[in-house]
Amino acid sequence: MSASATTDSQLATITPEPGRAALSVVVPLLNEVESLPQLHTEITVALAALDLAGPAEIIYVDDGSTDGSARILQRLFESDPRVQVIQFRRNFGKSAALAAGFQAATGKLVVTMDADLQDVPAEIPSLLAPILNDEADLVSGWKADRQDPASKTVPSALFNRVVRVMTGVELHDFNCGFKAYRDEVLDELTLYGELHRYIPVLAHVRGFRVAEVAVPHRPRRYGHSKFGAARFFRGFFDLLTVLFLSQYTRRPLHLFGLIGVITFGLGFLIDAYLAFAKLVLGQPIGHRPLLTLGVLLIIVGTQFIVFGLLGEMIAHHAHISSAAAGRSTDYSIRRVLRHDQSAHD
Repeated sequence: MSASATTDSQLATITPEPGRAALSVVVPLLNEVESLPQLHTEITVALAALDLAGPAEIIYVDDGSTDGSARILQRLFESDPRVQVIQFRRNFGKSAALAAGFQAATGKLVVTMDADLQDVPAEIPSLLAPILNDEADLVSGWKADRQDPASKTVPSALFNRVVRVMTGVELHDFNCGFKAYRDEVLDELTLYGELHRYIPVLAHVRGFRVAEVAVPHRPRRYGHSKFGAARFFRGFFDLLTVLFLSQYTRRPLHLFGLIGVITFGLGFLIDAYLAFAKLVLGQPIGHRPLLTLGVLLIIVGTQFIVFGLLGEMIAHHAHISSAAAGRSTDYSIRRVLRHDQSAHD
């Protein structure tokens, strides 16, 4: 039996609750007017080949397109009852688009893909296979033969290596938009900024099983890449955010306290040496720069410890109030199109 046939038979056993889909396909997009018709056709063909026990839904999240993509999405919505459309008022970024798509998705399984036709929808069964075999909760695509210019592949390779080393998550391609998820993974993800790059890391930290599958990659046919140098700086700072959130979000004193103790200790040792030099050896120390450094290190170390204690208080308060807190969003929706409810602005 082929891998595709095995996946189909397993999909047939996944029966969603009433009002939910068996599979949700979430597609964030920005100015992809030429790609959308062909992309939707390929997704439709891919879904038709799957033996789903329940309905499928295709959720397009328009991240503030200005090229007529909204017009194409309106046509797709009118012609296909599986289509949902979420349209932002302006460009808020891919993390916001994915967050909105995840919130709208009802599928027990969720697949995300980019709208530029570089991902191949026919590979959806390959991504779902490790989840259906109970080997993973999140499967990330790996563009092993990436069809992009060196200006993208070289920095991406460096980025992936740095993330592997700093997080311990052994994936080749963290930023591939072609991924598959169990729905419970999405329930525990909070995306903002550029954190969509680190979804596998965030899932791994929560204890979910993360796997990787090699997928084909096609050259871009239409439009231009949204990739820019500024993304590296934003991505670097978001990597620091992920590392902090994954290790110290509930125990900030462990980070700031450690830095504070080391800094305070260095300052104490310096000043102890100077005190010995003054009291025992009789050396003048009033004009020595080392004295200023020692005092400064003690002060800075004390401040870091205080920061850690304040962070502990904030984290404790956030933990207590998290159950009652509502979900905040960093995006604004202009319009939602759904077949199970009236369109609203």
